[in-house]
Amino acid sequence: MDIAVVGGSLGGLTAACLLADAGHDVMIYERSPIELEERGAGIGFLPATYRYLVEHAGVTLDAVAVPTHYIRHLGRDGAVAHESAHRYLFSSWNTVYREMLACFDRSRYRLARELVAIELEPLSLRFADGEVVRPDLAVFADGVGSTARAALLPDARPQYAGYVAWRGVVSETQLSAATRAALDDAITYYVYANSHILVYPIPGSDGSVAPGERLINIVWYRNYADGDDVGDLLVDSHGNRREVSVPPGAVRLEHIAEARAVALARLPAPIAEVVLAIDHLFIQVVLDLDVPRMAFGRACLLGDAAFVVRPHAAAGTAKAADDAWTLRDALAVHPNDPAEALAAWEPAQLTLGRSLLERTRSIGRRSQVDGTWRAGDPELIFGLHGPGE
Repeated sequence: MDIAVVGGSLGGLTAACLLADAGHDVMIYERSPIELEERGAGIGFLPATYRYLVEHAGVTLDAVAVPTHYIRHLGRDGAVAHESAHRYLFSSWNTVYREMLACFDRSRYRLARELVAIELEPLSLRFADGEVVRPDLAVFADGVGSTARAALLPDARPQYAGYVAWRGVVSETQLSAATRAALDDAITYYVYANSHILVYPIPGSDGSVAPGERLINIVWYRNYADGDDVGDLLVDSHGNRREVSVPPGAVRLEHIAEARAVALARLPAPIAEVVLAIDHLFIQVVLDLDVPRMAFGRACLLGDAAFVVRPHAAAGTAKAADDAWTLRDALAVHPNDPAEALAAWEPAQLTLGRSLLERTRSIGRRSQVDGTWRAGDPELIFGLHGPGE
């Protein structure tokens, strides 16, 4: 089939690589004029996310991910309040993107292609430069701000969850020996009233996983009331109102100063040291989105273009990858009818998306509202299909 994949991030790349490997003629249309970069974004590296790299590209996990063997909770005094043995893998968005992009024909990864219109019958896509394509199948993997979703499901809009994630990275060599020891070989949490922060190692900016060359990544969830409170936070240093994130270097200095002051006042010393050492904190709004449909004849929504889930299960990229793998399989079963393939594919992916959304809402509510997060609770283990799954 002639397949158009709209969106060249991790979900779109996974779908494109799988479908091209299956013998389809695949073209990626990415709205950005340059190859993508998401500085400072560590990811929990779940099996669905790394499956393509391991099974199809021959990448070894220890070359692209940092393992940790403990889940550790610190008390306010910085001492270990709880610790349990559990192995996780962590990577970075940039590392995985570079590896996935290397698996796809660059001549078929078209930049500066912004989707502006969709016709479903007959299927056609129009881009801002005037190009019109008429594929056999369209896969819309264009993210949280999906143009395709807005056109196909205008009433389905992301909803603010009531809090944001402060994020950032720092080289592990910039931290004191005591802090490095406190955080060693673990994902480290601190949970306090209506908030929590987690800290874990990821590959360095060049993808290195060698000790001394890695980065330490933080994700700090903080509540902001809807309206003026979060609205002011999202006005960047140039006076522009952002909707989904404020990137590194664009958060206003008064908000940076406030976050650092709260870190000093409220966080355990090792974690506060990490926050204060980060040069460019940035912000991502935590959103929820449920959709009633993912399939539209010979077109479908994939990944964050469909369900937007909170980060607490570390499964956003894994969900997009699972959408791609199951789509590949459905097309193999129905090789001559993409609409029939999508109709067969959709129910299970809707069920998975809704289950994951509800689970991450529950985790977020326990931490940010109810105060019922308990260290060692197995329900809090990362996973796509369920805790640890």
